[in-house]
Amino acid sequence: MPSSPTHDRVRRLFARRHHRNRRRDWSELPLDVICSIFHKLDQTEILMGAGQVCRSWRSAARDEPHLWRRIHMPLHSEAYLLGMAREAVLRSKGLCEAFFGECAADDDFLLYLGTQAPSLKSLRLIKCYDVSTKGFIKAIKKFPQLEELELSLCSDVYGMRVFNAVGRACQQLKRLKLTHHNFYNLRGRGFRKDAEALGIATMTELRSLEMFGNNVTNKGLIAILDSCPHLESLDIRRCFNVNIDDDALREKCALITMLKLPKD
Repeated sequence: MPSSPTHDRVRRLFARRHHRNRRRDWSELPLDVICSIFHKLDQTEILMGAGQVCRSWRSAARDEPHLWRRIHMPLHSEAYLLGMAREAVLRSKGLCEAFFGECAADDDFLLYLGTQAPSLKSLRLIKCYDVSTKGFIKAIKKFPQLEELELSLCSDVYGMRVFNAVGRACQQLKRLKLTHHNFYNLRGRGFRKDAEALGIATMTELRSLEMFGNNVTNKGLIAILDSCPHLESLDIRRCFNVNIDDDALREKCALITMLKLPKD
């Protein structure tokens, strides 16, 4: 049977560390060496292969919660990501501080994450189409220590209610990243263009804001700049409703250290 990419990667890591003693039994590796190898893999690779190599490797993958402090679940076509995401969070034993999931979350999972990871500081959701506005608003209340939030291509999570809820629940939030699907068609969508921006304006501790392809206009952007005095980095690429030639907006943007404009 051909080996999997995960097994091949583990063998290469092992070979580099132990090229002087290739006959050593993998099961006899010290725990710190096993954990060092696991730290070079994402959690799907540990769950799908590396954590099943032998008894000592299974024990390390199961019983060392620090391996699951930062959970990275990129898209794997052959993986049942929601099930693996739950298992990864469970193994963290309450120590999880960061979760990155690509197609690896729905409403129920976010509630589970909130219960199992009360100290979560970073939540990044990519293409999580099964997360809804209602479910997200309910779950975000469980993450009061959140400092970083990304919602990229999560098409059912949108609107002022979402970002008002984030502002109320996550008062330590410093980094926010939003990426929308249909940024090329936003010029013609005239209804409540600044709804999300007015919600974001409640996040007064923001240091970094990325709004790729958002519907925001000058009014909404000025509301954000007025309400977020600590903002250092602003990315409004593809936000074509913003008129950067407006003098009032230019004056406020001049205070931003790192600025990316709609046509950049």
